[in-house]
Amino acid sequence: MRTPGNPPTSRRTTALLAVGALTTGLLLTAPQPASAANLIKNPGFETAGTGDMPYCWEKSGWGDNDFTFTTTADAHTGGKAMKVELTRRVDGDRKALITESAECAPVVTPGKQYDLGLWYKTTTPDAAITLFRHDTTAGWQYWTDLKTLDMQAAWTEATVRTPEVPAGTDRISWGVSVYGTGSATTDDYTMEQVADPVPEPGCTGTAEECADGSWEVLPAQNPVRSMHSVVLHNGKVLLIAGSGNDPEMFEAGTFTSAVYDPSSGSYKVIPTPDDMFCAGHVQLKDGRVLVMSGNKGYPSADGTIGYQGYKDSYLFDPETESYTKTNDMNDGHWYPSATILGNGDVLSFGGLREDSTGSVTAERWSDAEQQWLPTWKVNQTWSYWGLYPSMILMQDGRLFYSGSHVFGNNIPGTGSAMYDYDANTITQVPGLRNKDERDQSASVLLPPAQDQKVLTLGGGNIDSNPDANRLTDIIDLKQPNPSYVAGPPLPQGTVDYGNGPVPQTGDQGKMYVSAVLLPDGKVLETGGALHNRANPVFETSVFDPATETFDPVAVDPEARGYHSSAFLLPDGRVMTTGDNPGNGSWNHNVSVYSPPYLFKGERPVITSVIDTEWNYGDTQRITVDRPIAKAELIRPAAVTHSSDPNQRFVDLPLSVDGNTIDLNVTSNPNLAPPGWYMLFAVDANGVPSVAKWVHLQGPGALAAQDASAHVHDFAEAPAGKVTKPGRKRASQPVSPTVSGCDRHYGSANVCVPTTFPDEVKPTTTARCTWLKDHDYGPLKINGKDDPLKLDRNRDGTACGKGDTKGR
Repeated sequence: MRTPGNPPTSRRTTALLAVGALTTGLLLTAPQPASAANLIKNPGFETAGTGDMPYCWEKSGWGDNDFTFTTTADAHTGGKAMKVELTRRVDGDRKALITESAECAPVVTPGKQYDLGLWYKTTTPDAAITLFRHDTTAGWQYWTDLKTLDMQAAWTEATVRTPEVPAGTDRISWGVSVYGTGSATTDDYTMEQVADPVPEPGCTGTAEECADGSWEVLPAQNPVRSMHSVVLHNGKVLLIAGSGNDPEMFEAGTFTSAVYDPSSGSYKVIPTPDDMFCAGHVQLKDGRVLVMSGNKGYPSADGTIGYQGYKDSYLFDPETESYTKTNDMNDGHWYPSATILGNGDVLSFGGLREDSTGSVTAERWSDAEQQWLPTWKVNQTWSYWGLYPSMILMQDGRLFYSGSHVFGNNIPGTGSAMYDYDANTITQVPGLRNKDERDQSASVLLPPAQDQKVLTLGGGNIDSNPDANRLTDIIDLKQPNPSYVAGPPLPQGTVDYGNGPVPQTGDQGKMYVSAVLLPDGKVLETGGALHNRANPVFETSVFDPATETFDPVAVDPEARGYHSSAFLLPDGRVMTTGDNPGNGSWNHNVSVYSPPYLFKGERPVITSVIDTEWNYGDTQRITVDRPIAKAELIRPAAVTHSSDPNQRFVDLPLSVDGNTIDLNVTSNPNLAPPGWYMLFAVDANGVPSVAKWVHLQGPGALAAQDASAHVHDFAEAPAGKVTKPGRKRASQPVSPTVSGCDRHYGSANVCVPTTFPDEVKPTTTARCTWLKDHDYGPLKINGKDDPLKLDRNRDGTACGKGDTKGR
């Protein structure tokens, strides 16, 4: 795997030359063997090699910079150390690494972890421990940057624990990279395999709970029709309803939110200044919630005008539990995306304008100015990205549009793309299957974020209304030309056609999927429905990114289809809310899931966090009550309509000294955008602590205030079709039936499908029977048209007594 900017063969050529020199030259002294515990050959550089590098060490790096590699007598022990220095730098880095050869690179075992150590002195804050791994199929490739080295004038020890070695890896190479002007001098490298984890603990619940977890429906109902859920940094949950998809509340100007307190199980209804029904939202780096656009107006009774998005924007403050208005956006955006960037800015795309057409205006919230920037200050592609397009921040600052969206067909092309804001280009990404049936699928950046893999699950299409699918697709954004590949199919559960749950058959899957990152590094997927606002699917499973398999677990007893949400609580449980079927009703019951890890004995406890204010590249110290295997940051949820593109799990490599743990924080803000995070400590059995809240901001560790210097541009320049900004235009025409509802029938919050499921015959009797089975009451005819032929006797009421006789 190449580092960014390198010509295709330069890095490999360097390694091959070093190996070739070793095989043809004579060693000046006998090689130092690895000790019984230390897996490093020549850990102190005392054995000379051929050329100017010690035995089993090689040069690497890239970019426009002036550099030197020196074997110096200024050693920690013995007579030699290695000094890497940059005296001028435009871009790139330089690395001293273990030689990538069978003779020198340490052998590792997949699934195991290794403790790495070295002694160092530095004159730059821009130095890090960097790992490469040898894949038995793909060869040598970059693995991860584990630890940023603080500036130190005297010899200082740095230790860090690797993540679990990925499958297919047989060796690793590692060393120090320098990516800013200055030097790093290192000596006395160590590498030891971590002892095997403790045996599985005894089960503390029933056998079913220990295998599959358990659900509880809480006694207190959610008082508002919330379709937006945001976990706040004080542990409470903001539940936003606005009008709650209820036109009567809209006409009355009754807009609501509630704050739920998990510690007491209580709700507090919050005055809400506008109809935030189907707005966008994102947590800013200071913990406030930016809420953008919402519903300016419901569709007209005759269906000629669709939903309308307003330009208003608000900030919710968790401290005062109140909203304040910001400046307006440049356009209306009903159903917009919202992605926070590494500098704290927010980009937003898509949605419907005030006139119900599709917005092609990109919006940018400036963290520095605390306002939406005017259009002329924002790069514009003039592209319509659709409704709630899932835009995930990549580690190099680009956005990955995963293909998950809301309502009907996907965007043209492959249905997935990378957007480079700075270059203002869109590159199509191949491989997403059935791209026009990923309506209300879910996409999630898999744990850990450092792996840059995205999973997309399920979906359907409210316009054609087929059975929702079981498809899952996975993409590795580290690859030079990323492409989705097929993942395992979603497990099947039961589906309710209106007369009780029955097993799913054939290729039936679900749309309205919820996906939640868990602190043990897995993903819970739950909820969903088979058709447009109908036929709830009862199925829950856990996806393991390491094995790429699903494990069916206990099932939420409540229907969770359209306008449902699922999200992680700081205590490690998952909360689910909502369901808004086509008849306009609302499920106010709230469920909480306790995963199997909560039935595996006592939980580790984070007994102290030395500092809750973290900067990029920091080493932060915590204490725990007993040994742990890993720790991570999980960004709290801000979810609606199966979409939370900012959800991420960031691995924190460990330096362990008994119960004192040093956590090594990424120096790349694109991996962990600034803001509040839940810090979990997890033991060897996958049992997590209750989270502590920490505030990550910066980037104080980067001398040039630029995280790109040492970030490996894994995806390089993908081979997909690249487009630049199109012609400037005001909007994209969008059908007023964009929500899949025929407005000729009933009120605005009642959704009679424009297309019935395939199993419903196109007759009045069959359609009216389906509507009755799904609890639709009398439906008033709006206007004079009856496109679905539900009012055969023309009395102004669909599916009345005289409409189904003989038809």
